[in-house]
Amino acid sequence: MAEKRDRSQHGLRDMVMSLTALLLIIGALLFFNRGCSFSPGTPETDSAIAPTVDARADLTRYASSVDFPIRVPSLPAPWRANSSSSGPVAPASVVVRVGWLTPGRFVQLSQSGAPAADVVSVETGQKDSKPTGSVEAGGRSWQVFPGRRDEKAWATEVDGATLVITGSGSEDDFRTMATAVLAATPVTRP
Repeated sequence: MAEKRDRSQHGLRDMVMSLTALLLIIGALLFFNRGCSFSPGTPETDSAIAPTVDARADLTRYASSVDFPIRVPSLPAPWRANSSSSGPVAPASVVVRVGWLTPGRFVQLSQSGAPAADVVSVETGQKDSKPTGSVEAGGRSWQVFPGRRDEKAWATEVDGATLVITGSGSEDDFRTMATAVLAATPVTRP
């Protein structure tokens, strides 16, 4: 029977052998589960595996519990709603969000009864953000703000609601969203 050695007698060679065994096991797991990949360049969105939500049902549900009009935009076929949520903004209001996957990108519509500055601050994560310009879309002027990372945010106020569009979408995507949300009739509260 082999004699058991004291821990202090284990050398560097034993440690290297243990680490090598662990790395081989981890490598095999990653290889067989495809848990690791290298893809230089920009990240890609695989919209086929992303979840889908019913934007109309979610926005209608939110409309019954908020004090501002909520609109449900009708968007073109390749767009797919994949997230919805609500959260606090300002001292006494809430923001309702729905995100859509566009071809290769993401656009989020946020609606709130709070002032535009407060909603933009919450949605972009930037305090005291100043507009960098304005654009006309859907027959209305939208203020343009810097967003998270290299994204942008557009904001406007209409009929007692603040609308903010954020995301990685192109300017055409933002214009499509702006036109669709402004053309939508506010949801009738149940």
